[in-house]
Amino acid sequence: MHYVYVLKNRANGEVYYSYTNNLKRCLKDQDIDNKWKFIYCEGYASELNARERERKLKHYGETRTHLKNRIRRSLQL
Repeated sequence: MHYVYVLKNRANGEVYYSYTNNLKRCLKDQDIDNKWKFIYCEGYASELNARERERKLKHYGETRTHLKNRIRRSLQL
């Protein structure tokens, strides 16, 4: 499985978008418990699809806006 995930810096609010094929290791490596807050993850069977999604999140503001709206709506349930 391949994952695109989103972290938020607890101190300054910076948002970090990335890809991994080992989510457990990645969260440990990012020091998630102290500096970063895990806020979102998408799973993909295809590495190519996951990397493409990561690229779009990093480089296209409209893609990030759609994701933020999706997260916001899901939290209202």
